[in-house]
Amino acid sequence: MPRVVVFDEFGGPEVMQVVEEPVVEPAADEVRVRIEAFAVNPLDQMMRSGTSPAPIPLPHARLGVEGTGVVDALGPGTTGLKIGDPVILTAVPDASARGSYADYTTVPASQVVARPAGLGITEAAAIWVAYSTAYGALVEKARMQPGDHVLITAASGGVGRAAMQIANQIGAVPIAVTRHAARKDELLAAGAAAVVATDHADIVEAVGHHTSGTGADIVLDLVMGPGQQDLLKAARPGGTLVAAGFLDPRPTSFPAGPPLTIFSYRSFEHTLDAVVVKRMAAFLNAGVHLGALRPAVDDKMFSLDDVVEAHRHLEKGLHAGKKIVVTTS
Repeated sequence: MPRVVVFDEFGGPEVMQVVEEPVVEPAADEVRVRIEAFAVNPLDQMMRSGTSPAPIPLPHARLGVEGTGVVDALGPGTTGLKIGDPVILTAVPDASARGSYADYTTVPASQVVARPAGLGITEAAAIWVAYSTAYGALVEKARMQPGDHVLITAASGGVGRAAMQIANQIGAVPIAVTRHAARKDELLAAGAAAVVATDHADIVEAVGHHTSGTGADIVLDLVMGPGQQDLLKAARPGGTLVAAGFLDPRPTSFPAGPPLTIFSYRSFEHTLDAVVVKRMAAFLNAGVHLGALRPAVDDKMFSLDDVVEAHRHLEKGLHAGKKIVVTTS
């Protein structure tokens, strides 16, 4: 019998259980995917622990908004796909019912795209959430252009790393922000044009130095909280700030500083839009083909039966910002 990860109560990793369930037949315009691997995301941890901003119905809730596999069955009227096609899940908005932590999941056919040639299974499992978030925030929202100086917080994380690569692919200039100077060399190797370590430097002065005094054209704030005030001061007048994260649970003060365009970004506003998903997929394919886009995957791999340990690995921060991947085989 196929396996699926479920939980009946909120709590630590131990609330997850691997159970056996029959496969679900796809309805009209749906596709069933045999999952080969999926990534563990902070949103999964929030859903499991009961801290997700969206309500999670219990019992028997599922997890997983990201994964890759092959088409296993097609529902009536489904076109553009065939059994055996390798695909990536682009959005699982009802992850508590159709999550990717399973041997199989059934989703609308509009929510899968072809897996880019040249990506291994583990990389394909880890690429969509981070790269679609960074692309949506920087390209679709902020309209990033070649030459733009782009200030990226939480740059060591999955979205931050993706944002640096996407900025480089377009010809923008990514400036990475980290709390620890020890990560400077790592971030430069990951694609940053410059690194601001807030344990050693004043962010406003440092960004001014790296932008010849003009300030950042775009700020991608993946942290929020009180620190956003310094980011606003580091931006140029008329620049853009996109708030696309929630790593700091403290309140974020009302924006003050130079006049800016400020967006609050949530990836589902684009990953549920078929037209934008098509652009995202084309950009991703081109970046993978050119070698410009490549997710960083944690060296430690987990099997589906070890999913509890995968979540413990995430909570301990042992992945160092790389994506944690779980395989089903």
